[in-house]
Amino acid sequence: MTFSDRLLEDGEHVWEAQKEHPFVVELAEGSLDEEAFRYWIKQDYRYLLDYARLFAIAGAKARDEETMTELLHVAHSTLSDEMDLHREFAAEYGIGRAELERVRKSPTCEAYTDFLIRTAYEGSIAEIAAALFPCGQGFLDIGAHTAELATEEHRYTPWIETYTSEEFREVVGLMRDFVDRCGERYPGEHDAMREAFLTSARLEYRFWEMAYTRETWGI
Repeated sequence: MTFSDRLLEDGEHVWEAQKEHPFVVELAEGSLDEEAFRYWIKQDYRYLLDYARLFAIAGAKARDEETMTELLHVAHSTLSDEMDLHREFAAEYGIGRAELERVRKSPTCEAYTDFLIRTAYEGSIAEIAAALFPCGQGFLDIGAHTAELATEEHRYTPWIETYTSEEFREVVGLMRDFVDRCGERYPGEHDAMREAFLTSARLEYRFWEMAYTRETWGI
């Protein structure tokens, strides 16, 4: 069993909770409240900026050319392709780029991105690999799950198609290979990698909950 498979096995309960979350179920059905989706778009846009930073910092820390090339490629594709997609989604819902850039992070988004950036600067390359993995693999798995649940095309079909596309599968494959290489090279860091992976996985679940409830700071 690869190390990435072992991590996914450890996080299976979190994966199942994500698949059962009403945001995911209703998105697959096409019945998700539009305001919840608008909220998700805006928060995920802010999240992706820091997610791209995570890959860029990891690329700078990498000691071999192959890993550096792959990580910087993902950072670039996140900033160009995935964020372009978010801007397109946002435009369809009447949200302009200026509004996206003014959005204040919710408490959950703040907690998640702070964890990622702290891991990027203070953690090892192996911990970074594990921390970034749940977002990519999670969206691929949630995309496949929603595709199975969807019975007809609806307004959220483009979202499902994005996260089941061959392009996205290729990016997640690079992440998974990165995790497996780190698992092989740094066996002494397996516990730290597992903890980083599970923390990100739990925050992925909280991100769906945040969007569904349209979380606020409350003050």
